[in-house]
Amino acid sequence: MDANANARRTRLARGHRHTAFCTIVPPHVLDKLSHAEDTSLADPARRTLEHDALQRTRRRITTVRGIPAARAATPSDKPRRTIYDAQHRTSLPGRKVRGEGDQAAGDDSVNRAYDGLGATFELFLKAYGRRSIDDSGLPLNASVHYSEDYNNAFWDGEQMVFGDGDGEVFLDFTIPVDVMAHELTHGVTQYTANLEYFGQSGALNESMSDVFGSLVKQHALGHSAEEADWLIGAGLLTDRVTGVALRSMKAPGTAYDDDVLGKDPQPGTMDDYVHTSRDNGGVHINSGIPNHAFYLAATALGGNAWERAGQIWYDVLTGGDLASDAEFTDFAQLTVAAAQARYGEGEEQAAVREAWTGVGITDLRAHVGAR
Repeated sequence: MDANANARRTRLARGHRHTAFCTIVPPHVLDKLSHAEDTSLADPARRTLEHDALQRTRRRITTVRGIPAARAATPSDKPRRTIYDAQHRTSLPGRKVRGEGDQAAGDDSVNRAYDGLGATFELFLKAYGRRSIDDSGLPLNASVHYSEDYNNAFWDGEQMVFGDGDGEVFLDFTIPVDVMAHELTHGVTQYTANLEYFGQSGALNESMSDVFGSLVKQHALGHSAEEADWLIGAGLLTDRVTGVALRSMKAPGTAYDDDVLGKDPQPGTMDDYVHTSRDNGGVHINSGIPNHAFYLAATALGGNAWERAGQIWYDVLTGGDLASDAEFTDFAQLTVAAAQARYGEGEEQAAVREAWTGVGITDLRAHVGAR
């Protein structure tokens, strides 16, 4: 490993991490919804936007404290889950309602959160040997029934938080397992490459969460790459919405096309890259490009996507050579190198190369070290 990579790992060990406030529903979706003429749609969206803006400000203030050092104890191969009921308030974590090994509660949201945390832990452990979010057995905590008609879910740097949705546009955010896996993967990124939450590095941050969120769902369902729906947030939208999910990795830009929500703005290739100052430089929008690259690589290789394609992406995320301000080309080059390092110059490397070329990223020369 080169000196830059060693220096970067030293910075991470000291706690200099970008613990951005990351939500599953992008600000641009809520902003569009907040302008609806129907106040039953606009008011919850507006309150959610105001809440999320406040949380982002708090996160910027508190991140200077860094992250507590990992525990020295040997991490377990079993999760340690605790689910809390926020009781429609915003004070966290709330009242404890289910702990690890407890019987199912009489609350579907509680049980879905418990199962989803377990499914995420299982994918990372069984596929990649990672023991929880930090690879040191970090307890997995979640709060359900957060606030009133809250249209979002988020990882706050320490735990998961789920709103119930407004029932008009969004249903309970514990319903799609990939939503909680997406948010928990922000925690994995926080403890590994620590990708900055702006521009292309921010879009990569979002894409990593979509990739592993989808892989958790596929692993839980036993779906191969061919069988998977490659949707993020399927089952979250109500019947009144013309759409199937928040995002599509298979066909970015097609997840929804609705009178109130507008049209899914995600591009699938660099030809349609969106230059914007909103949403931290379009992190939830341009993530469609690396998302689609992963879909192309995984389906070209076939079988279980969490195996070869997922392993390559995981190797890059955790390998120490991915700069926190990496751009798409940097990440693409590292995946090509990771494919060769693990599998040689075979079909895996060819599939990764063709996937990135397919989304318009063609500078795939060997990566000679992090910037």
